[in-house]
Amino acid sequence: MPHRFQPSAPQAPVTLDNCDREPIHVPGHVQPHGALLAFGGDGMLHWASQDAGGLLQAMLPSLGQKLAEGHFDADGVARGAIEAVLSRGSARVGMVDRHEVAFGSRTFDLLVHHNGHAAVAEFEIRSGDGAAERTGFAGLAYTSMARLRQQRSIRDLLDTAVVELRAIAGFDRVMAYRFRHDASGDVVAEACREDLEPFLHRRYPASDIPAQARRLYVLNTVRQIADVGARPVPLVADVPSTLDMSWCSLRSVSPIHIEYLTNMGVAASMSVSIVIGGHLWGMLACHHMSPKVVPYAMRTAADVLAQLLASSVQTLLSAEHSRQLALGSELRVRLIEKVTHADATMAGITPFAQELCALFHAEALVASEGTETFVHGGVPAEAAGELVRWLRGHSLPRGMLCVSSRAELPPELAESLWPYCGLMALRMEEEGSGWLVLLRKEQVETIEWGGRPEKQYVPGPNGPRLTPRGSFDVWRETVRGITLPWTDTEKELGSSLRGELLRATVARQAQMARARDQMFAVLGHDLRNPLQTIAMASQMLQRGADGAKIGQRISRSSSQMARLITDVLDVSRLQAGIGLGVQPEPVDVAAVLREIAQDSRIAHPSVEVALDAPFSFVVPADAARLEQLLDNLLGNARQHGEPGHPVRVALRREGSDAVVSVANQGPPIPGELASQLFNPYKRQSVGNERNRGGLGLGLYIANEIARAHGGTLSYRYQAPDVVFTFRWPGAGA
Repeated sequence: MPHRFQPSAPQAPVTLDNCDREPIHVPGHVQPHGALLAFGGDGMLHWASQDAGGLLQAMLPSLGQKLAEGHFDADGVARGAIEAVLSRGSARVGMVDRHEVAFGSRTFDLLVHHNGHAAVAEFEIRSGDGAAERTGFAGLAYTSMARLRQQRSIRDLLDTAVVELRAIAGFDRVMAYRFRHDASGDVVAEACREDLEPFLHRRYPASDIPAQARRLYVLNTVRQIADVGARPVPLVADVPSTLDMSWCSLRSVSPIHIEYLTNMGVAASMSVSIVIGGHLWGMLACHHMSPKVVPYAMRTAADVLAQLLASSVQTLLSAEHSRQLALGSELRVRLIEKVTHADATMAGITPFAQELCALFHAEALVASEGTETFVHGGVPAEAAGELVRWLRGHSLPRGMLCVSSRAELPPELAESLWPYCGLMALRMEEEGSGWLVLLRKEQVETIEWGGRPEKQYVPGPNGPRLTPRGSFDVWRETVRGITLPWTDTEKELGSSLRGELLRATVARQAQMARARDQMFAVLGHDLRNPLQTIAMASQMLQRGADGAKIGQRISRSSSQMARLITDVLDVSRLQAGIGLGVQPEPVDVAAVLREIAQDSRIAHPSVEVALDAPFSFVVPADAARLEQLLDNLLGNARQHGEPGHPVRVALRREGSDAVVSVANQGPPIPGELASQLFNPYKRQSVGNERNRGGLGLGLYIANEIARAHGGTLSYRYQAPDVVFTFRWPGAGA
């Protein structure tokens, strides 16, 4: 006894919460312009549409009966097509074989496929001369494809596609949808009858195409609804069971979607999927205001057109993707080269802030390492600090965080960062506090929805039920607090940049560790000499030697030891992120310079120090640290200057800046060394013949003191002099 289709389990009513799980792939009904038969692997007929015998007017097997020679009025084409699909089983799931068959006075398109469990045969009634139709559709499709190939932009491709598809299929309206990251879709191209209201530029919510419907659009790229108002025909089965109709052309339609189309005034529709990389990128949606059966040959032509469109779009997207990656690669090479030779990762990044913002379409950048934070753009310093503290509390498995809306940020941080509400944060160290953050501002957007997007409940005969919107008039919504989402290409660029920064940081740290080990070996050696001197002096004092001379030796040795230990302690503070503890107060820089110059003349009478400074020059500075910086610069010039030539020290005001320059005559510093002058643990400095008593840390510490004052320390060669210049703000105070 035949059975009406029965779901495998009772289905809950469709609600707002579960409408995306409606089992539309097993509807148990077919559209009435054809018949369906499904045979199991045993060759027996297990499913059939209720009126299949009457529609086909042919001898069919009964439910539960095996396919035999006499069936289909001994038509060998139909029987052979079904047996061929049964014989190959599930080897080509979803692949459709098309044949032309005739029973009595009717001609049918026979479409046979295997759904993984059964061979499904669909018979679609066809009117007119099939051969002539196919020839006509083929000619139109060939012309349309030639026009598509001439287009050079995605917009032109879609504009051309809707015009050509309407010419081929004759629908009242053809629209091109392009789906967004959130699965909502925009109508980006349209061709329609002049008397119809245009839908161009309207957006439709993701809920209009639930997840299970999107899956079917990828599996079955052409979907037609021939008559929205037609009564679907139920399936009958030999035993209660379900039939997967994912690839069926005759599959009936969800009642909610039927109501949706009815509310739009649409009587027939066809959709053609634009699938790129296995995902539903877009869709060509066709509407007709009266019932319309689209022949299989025409649907095939439309599918070929969409495949060419998808291929062309993918080519353009790939070209843009490759272009962005090439730009990113070129910038990354230059940036990493700078980072590799810089004393800190952040110091290598900051010169490229503008280029990084341009590459990632960002308006601001924040870089943080240790206790220092650099800001490019309009982000307030306090907000940047708050952002870094928030990021340091995150545990990111991939070391990258992408945010595209204000709602994803803590309320206090969102408020302080405003109007920035999108960020891509890259952790620059596996263990540490280094971050590179790119920020985007809010993008205020006014969306023109095709009707108010929310679904609603309405009372019905069986209680409340879900109903689609009844009006598709433009409903405008202004969206705030969001920014452009980060694209896959930008995320790929960010991941590559982070990987390179990690490798460069590790390499630089390894190099610094080797140089540090060498420096400590030198430190141990250099400390022995003054210690030995002090020990010998102590013995001489015990034997009654001249106390004054011995005291001078002890003093010099103690000073040398103190200087070495001070340098090491300062570097330790800096490397630990503690900083140098600068406390500015009004200081007479001219007086400090006179004292340092005088001390140098006494200690090194063979080296002349020429000072050019006003009598008094008071600016904010930390007196002890300023003296340390200037003493380091003077000592550096004295050690590396040509004998017989003076060291020239100048103090001047430039605008609101105080500027001290120290120059000594000598050859220019080689480029490789010049790029690392302010790095700690330089191999070239350890064991330097002209600086046997030093560790090569003086310029590094001097540079950090300059930065702690909000200033800069720079090197230039102004023939015949090597010139170091310390510039810091405050002269106008």
